[in-house]
Amino acid sequence: MTLDTSRRQADDLVVTEREKRRTLEQLLEAAQARIERFEPAEAHAASERGALLIDIRADVDRERDGIVPGTLHIPRTVLEWRLDPDSSWRNPHVGGLDQQILLLCDHGCSSVFAAAALVDLGFAHAGDVIGGYAAWREAGLPTAASPPCRREPGEPAGMRPPDR
Repeated sequence: MTLDTSRRQADDLVVTEREKRRTLEQLLEAAQARIERFEPAEAHAASERGALLIDIRADVDRERDGIVPGTLHIPRTVLEWRLDPDSSWRNPHVGGLDQQILLLCDHGCSSVFAAAALVDLGFAHAGDVIGGYAAWREAGLPTAASPPCRREPGEPAGMRPPDR
């Protein structure tokens, strides 16, 4: 099988036979360099100053481990659609491109890539919580049991208001 490159943009990063493969570690380092990273206590302080903390974990992880009160739950699988200012699927509880957005995942890895995607969408202050929910909980910061996360039939994921 050969890769059809006839319609590719000059800046397309799809790996071809002529291009060098990058490791996961290299991708992670490149994404980290593009975002703001916060220790859990710093993220907590930023959220108290108005930063929007978005929990991108799956429903099952939130049910098992708990939540951070006040977070907006937008699963990673729909994050870009819920935050893109031009999306008809945008979550109405998200502010503008100048709002500070901090993402929270399980352990602080997938949030790095997700925050870098938000930078690509135009968010000037996208970042994540180093160590994710596990580090937040270990730091003794506020957590709570997850509210029931059963969506109504036809209700899209990631459209509810912040958790309380």
